[in-house]
Formats: sequence, structure tokens, C-alpha cells
Amino acid sequence: MEMLKSKAIIIFFMAITAIYVTGCASSRSGQVYSRDHARQVQTVENGIVESVKEVTIEGTKTPIGTAAGGVVGGVLGSTVGGGSGRKIATVIGALAGAAAGTAAEEGITRKPGLEIIVKKDSGQTIVIVQEADVIFVAGDRVRIIAAPDGTTRVSK
Repeated sequence: MEMLKSKAIIIFFMAITAIYVTGCASSRSGQVYSRDHARQVQTVENGIVESVKEVTIEGTKTPIGTAAGGVVGGVLGSTVGGGSGRKIATVIGALAGAAAGTAAEEGITRKPGLEIIVKKDSGQTIVIVQEADVIFVAGDRVRIIAAPDGTTRVSK
């Protein structure tokens, strides 16, 4: 019965962590605006895409994945052995779980992206990296939209 309870707790924490981590990941999409950018003046410049390269945008690394992994690992470790052996297994399980939780969070929130090189009509060449949710090819006429905080995106 105790083992069943431990497994239920582990599954619960893993599910909550997965939901929370993916829900908290901020978007790097050219089509998604943060709440802070809504109803804010942004500048627009025009240009032509010179080249596009596929890249990977690394995932988030917050204490949430580490903590959740540590809890799950500690619970699993506490089911091993007895006495001082159980205490050692709990500590080792928590440390291993924390490392696994950190790696899992980063992997879950990692996104495919595009490195887009744009030659602006002003003659300046810039590079913008954003999520790969819109297809851009060399020669595309695009808009470069810049928010006051420096956030910039490429749009067709």
C-alpha cells in the first residue's frame, strides 16, 4: 500500500511539473505578443531577407524543474532500503531527481527557431532569431517590428 501511495505521489508531481513548465515557457514567436507589448507603440521598418538558417532556441532553466525533480527523486529514494541506507538513498534520489528535473524542463521547453538576416531599406543589416512558426526565404519582403524594450520580430 505504501509503495502504491509513493508511486501516485510521483506521478502527480511529474504531471504538475510538466503542465507548469510548459505553461510558463515564454514564446519567442514572431506572432505572439506579451501582455506588456499590447497597446504599446512599436516602430516598423521594412527590409528584404538575405538568408535564413534553422537554429534551436534553448529551453528554460528555472528552479521549478529542479525542485520538482528533487521531490520526485527523494520520494523514490525513500522507498529503497531501511535505516541509514534509506536516508542515503533519499538524499541520492533527491540529487539525481533535481538534475533530471532541470534537464527535463530544458528539453520540454526547447523550440526550433530561425536566424533571419535582414537588410533593412536603410542599408543596415540585422539578425533576428525567433521561433520557426512562419516560413521565411531569401528575397522575402518583410517588416521589422521593434518594441520600446528592444524586443524585435520579423513579420511578413
